[in-house]
Amino acid sequence: MPIKALLNKPALTHEKSLKTLVENRTIFSLDHCELNIFETYQTTELVPLKFNDLVVTSMLRGKKVMHLFDDPSFEYLPGETVIVPSNVEMKIDFPEATNENPTQCIALAIDNQIITETLDFLNEKYPKEGKNNVWKLDHENYFFYNNVELASTINKLIKECMGNSLTKDAIADLTLQELIIRIIQTQTVKKFDNALPLESNNPLLPTIEYIRSNIRETIHLKELSDKACMSTTSFYRYFKRELGMSPIEYILNEKIKYAKKLLSNPNIQVNEVSYATGFEDCNYFIRLFKKYEGITPKQYQLLNFNG
Repeated sequence: MPIKALLNKPALTHEKSLKTLVENRTIFSLDHCELNIFETYQTTELVPLKFNDLVVTSMLRGKKVMHLFDDPSFEYLPGETVIVPSNVEMKIDFPEATNENPTQCIALAIDNQIITETLDFLNEKYPKEGKNNVWKLDHENYFFYNNVELASTINKLIKECMGNSLTKDAIADLTLQELIIRIIQTQTVKKFDNALPLESNNPLLPTIEYIRSNIRETIHLKELSDKACMSTTSFYRYFKRELGMSPIEYILNEKIKYAKKLLSNPNIQVNEVSYATGFEDCNYFIRLFKKYEGITPKQYQLLNFNG
C-alpha cells in the first residue's frame, strides 16, 4: 500500500456555525483562485458538485466515493488529489460520514488565465524535448497520490488563502504557478509508474526502462545520460524538471517499490531484499525504507502478510 503525503487539516467548523450537514462550504476568495473547504457530517449519496474553473481537490479527513466522467467510481481518501476540468460535474457519496467522523475536503478553483499564462511561460522558457511535446495538464490523468512536494505546495496555498497578509494574492499567484508545475510533474511520474502512453520521442523513456531493468544494480548518472544522449549536466536538469525529482531520488523510489514487491513474500528475509535491490548495507536499506514508507521493511512485511 503506498504511503501518501497528508495535508494540514484546518479546524472543523463549530457545530453552531454549520449551515448544512452535507458539504458545508467555507469560501476564501483571492484574485486568481478560490479555496473551498467542504465538510459532511452524515451519510448520503450522489451529491452533485461543479465549478466554472479547473478545480484541484484534496481529501483531508474521512472517505468519499467519487463518480467522475464515465469512469468507474473510486474511493477518495486523505493523501489523494483529484483535478477536475471546468464545468464538469462530479457526484459524491459519503458512506461513512457522521458527527464523530466527518469528511473534510478542499477544492481549489483556479482562474484559467493564470493556468494559460503559466503554461505559455513554461513552453517559452523551458521547452520540452521532442516534436509536439509541450507543458500541459493531462485531464485524463486526474487522480494521484500526494508526494511531499505536491502536499507542501497545496499546504502553502491553503495557508495563504486563509491568512490575512496584505501580499497574500501575490504569494498565492506564485504558489499557483508552482502547483501547476508540481501537478504536471506528478502526472508524468504516474505515467511512467502505470505504463501510460508517452511521447515516443521522450528522452526519458530509455532511461526509465534502463533503471527498471537494472534495479538490482548500482546505477550511475553517466549511464542514464548516455541512454538519453545528453551530457550528465543537461540530463540531470531535464530529468528534475520533468519529474520534480533528481535521477537518484527516482532510482531510490524504484528500488523501494521493488523491495515492497519482494516483501509480499512472507518467507523472504529483510537482508535478502536489501541485497536484491542493490543495497549492500542492510542497515542503510532499513533506514531508507522507513524514511520513504514510515515503517521498517519487517513491519511492512508483517502488515502486508496479515492484511
